[in-house]
Amino acid sequence: MKLVRYGPVGQEKPGLIDGAGALRDLSGRVRDIDGATLAPERLAELKAIDPATLPKVPGNPRLGPPVAGVGKIVAVGLNFSDHAAESGMEAPAEPILFMKAVTALSGPNDPVVIPPGAEKTDWEVELAVVIGSVARHVEERHALSYVAGYTICNDVSERAYQLERLGQWVKGKSYDGFAPLGPWLVTTDEIPDPQSLRMWLEVNGERMQDGSTATMIFGVAHLVSYISRFMTLMPGDVIPTGTPPGVGMGRKPPRFLKPGDVMRLGIDGLGEQRQECVAWDAARA
Repeated sequence: MKLVRYGPVGQEKPGLIDGAGALRDLSGRVRDIDGATLAPERLAELKAIDPATLPKVPGNPRLGPPVAGVGKIVAVGLNFSDHAAESGMEAPAEPILFMKAVTALSGPNDPVVIPPGAEKTDWEVELAVVIGSVARHVEERHALSYVAGYTICNDVSERAYQLERLGQWVKGKSYDGFAPLGPWLVTTDEIPDPQSLRMWLEVNGERMQDGSTATMIFGVAHLVSYISRFMTLMPGDVIPTGTPPGVGMGRKPPRFLKPGDVMRLGIDGLGEQRQECVAWDAARA
């Protein structure tokens, strides 16, 4: 099942994508795609609905983040050994965690605003895990049962803020719009093995990243279990799980995003995103 939220910013409605790729309205069945909707028993009820009985949504409306009311975004750094190498850092012995502010969330095709004064804005295609059940001290062998589904996150990063300013990575990861999420949330029954998904990203039509979740240092089950030892994971929480090599910072010479650049990215079974980069002044106009 592919769950979506569509409509203007702040006015998104719940929907699903039927077998023919059409958008169907779910607002008569659920209030929103939020933590309560992602509970296993509620998802089972939604799966039992015949999509043909739901109203078809006309046109091509904007898609918002596929999850509402996200409590926290717990991201994982340097989770691909070849990405760690291109970043000039050692592969970690245990997962590196950092937070992205929930105000960074945006729709999968919304513009990405380059912050004023930013010079090193970068891209990162990532598999994002969405939690469906409260998780505390979860054993790894049971961890995937706490997952509601998967989606794509572009972990947009301003490297100067992240690495050249005092403090933690969160400053370079949390600008408004730095976490495009979607296009839809795909439930776990459609993704039997999250460790075998091809992932890619292009900038202006040039392939920059081309990898696979198979090369993660720490897999999804390990990450959910590990994070649940340090904090309670709540339904609707999002875990971006790291990026393969090919980020702008790792290129020789480095290459960073500028207004007018267009990013396109995707993961097998999870759809695609597209974002145009715009200047801060232009976004305010």
